[in-house]
Amino acid sequence: MLASRPKDSRVTAGVVALAAITLLIGGAFAGLAVEAAQDLSGAAAAFDGYLLRVARFTLWQAALSTLLSVAPALLVARALSRHPAFPGRGPILQLFTVPLALPAIVAALGVLALYGRAGYFAGAFARLGGAEWPGIYGLSGILVAHVFFNLPLATRLFLEALGTVPADQWRLASQLGMGVRPAFRLIEWPVLRAALPGIAGLVFMLCITSFTIVLTLGGGPAATTLEVAIYQALRFDFDPARAVVLTLLQIALTFIVVVALTRLGANTVGDANLPVAPRRYLSAGRLETVLNAGLIALALLFVAGPMAATLLSGLEADLGRLAGEEAVRRATLTSAGLALLAALLSVTLSLALIEARRALALRRRSGNTMSLLEHAADTGAGFVLVVPPIVLGAGWFLALRHVTDVFAVAPVMVVAVNAVMAMPFAIRAIRPAYDAASERHERLCLALGISGWNRLSLIDWPSLRRPLATGFAFAMALSLGDLGVIALFGSDSVQTLPYLLLARMGSYRTADAAGLALLLGLVCLMLVVAADRLGREGKR
Repeated sequence: MLASRPKDSRVTAGVVALAAITLLIGGAFAGLAVEAAQDLSGAAAAFDGYLLRVARFTLWQAALSTLLSVAPALLVARALSRHPAFPGRGPILQLFTVPLALPAIVAALGVLALYGRAGYFAGAFARLGGAEWPGIYGLSGILVAHVFFNLPLATRLFLEALGTVPADQWRLASQLGMGVRPAFRLIEWPVLRAALPGIAGLVFMLCITSFTIVLTLGGGPAATTLEVAIYQALRFDFDPARAVVLTLLQIALTFIVVVALTRLGANTVGDANLPVAPRRYLSAGRLETVLNAGLIALALLFVAGPMAATLLSGLEADLGRLAGEEAVRRATLTSAGLALLAALLSVTLSLALIEARRALALRRRSGNTMSLLEHAADTGAGFVLVVPPIVLGAGWFLALRHVTDVFAVAPVMVVAVNAVMAMPFAIRAIRPAYDAASERHERLCLALGISGWNRLSLIDWPSLRRPLATGFAFAMALSLGDLGVIALFGSDSVQTLPYLLLARMGSYRTADAAGLALLLGLVCLMLVVAADRLGREGKR
C-alpha cells in the first residue's frame, strides 16, 4: 500500500483563499439568480428600448475612447522611442504613471475644473464659440476622462513593445542607411502591430467597465452605461428585475472582452516596466524631431492639465475648515480603516494562492499536466476581471436585502470586494519574489522540516518583505479611491472619502469637493509612488 503524501499547509491555505473568492463571486451570482427566479416576468419586461440604448452607448463610448486613446498613444510612444535623449523624457514617463494612481473621481473633478462650465478654460471656449460654454458633461466629458487615463497607459505599453526590438536590427538599419519610412515599415510597425490588438483590447475593457467616470461626467440618461444603470436601478428606482438583467448583460460583455484579451495575450493588469532609454543607431531629421517634439508636448499638456487643475482648485478650497469638519474626519478614518483591512486581506489571499500554486507545481512530476486545483490557484485571482466591483456589489445587495439591512454590512462588503479586486496587482508584485525564494530554499526547508509559519517568518520573509509592501500599498491605494461598492452600500452612517466627495458634488459644493479630491489624490499618489519605489528596490 502506498504511503499517503504528507499534507502541505500551503495547499490548505490556497484552498481557503480559493473558497473565499468563490464565495464572494458565487454569492453575487446566487443573489442575481434568486432575484431573477422570483420575478421572471419583470426580468423579461426589462428587455426594452432602454436596455438596448444603454448597451449601445456602453459599447459606443468604449470604442470611441479606445480609438482616441490608442491611436495618439502609438504616435507618442514612437516619438519617445525615436528620441531616447529627449529633454525631460524620464520625468515625462514618470508623469504618465500618475493617472494610474489617481482615483477616477479625482480625475473627473480635474476634468471639470479644467473644461467644465466654470472651469479654467470656460472663458476661452466661450469666446471661441461666441456663446456661453455649456460644460463638458455627457459623451465628451466621458471621452476626455477616459483618454486622460488610458493614453498614458497605452503609451507606456507601446513603448515597452518598441523596447523589445533587438539592437542588432537598428545597427543593421544604420549600416544600410535606412530612412525614417523604411525603418518604421520594416522594424517598428511589425512590433507595434503585434502589440496593438492586446493594448486596444485592454483599454476597451477598462472603458466598458468604467463606473465612476460615467457616473460623475455622464450628464443624464442619454450618457448612461450598464454599470451606472445598475446603480440607478438599485439606489434610485429600486427595480431589482431590471438590475438583474443589466448585471447579466454587463457580465456577458466583460466575459467576451476578457476572453478576447486572453487570446491576444494582453497584460490585463496594465503594468509596463520600461527599460532604460536604449541606444539608437538611426538619427532623426530636423522635421521629424520638430513633429515628434510637438506630439510629446501636446500629450504632456493633455495629461498634466487635469492634474494641475485638481491641484489649483483644491488649494483654492478652505482646507482648514474641511479638516475641522466632523464628517470629513469620520470619512477619512473610515476610508483609512477599510483600505487597511482590504489591503491586508488582499496580500494574505494573494500570498496563499501563490504558495499553493508553487507547492502544487513542485509536487507535479515533469511532463504531467496541471491539476484542476493547481490551475485554479494559478488563475483564481483572474476571475475577478470578469466581474466588475459594481456587479459584485449588485449581486450581494440583492442577496442580503432579504436577510439583513444592506447598509449595515457596508464595511464588510467594501473590504471583501476591494481586497479581491486588488489581488491581480498584489500577485504580480509578490509572485516572482516568492518563486525565486522557493527555488533557493525549497530543498533546504524540506530537509529540515521547516514549514508553515516558521518557514514564512524565518526563511521567506526577508525575500518577501518588499514585494508584500508593494502589493499592500497598491491594494490600499485602489481601495481608498474606489467608489463602485460604497456607492451601493454607502449611507449617512458609513461614508468614505470618495462617497463624501460624490455627495458634495451632488449638492453643488464644488469647492469642498475640490479640496477633498486634492486630499484623496495626494494620499493615493503617495501610496502608489511608495509601492513603485519598493518594487524597484526589491528587483536590485
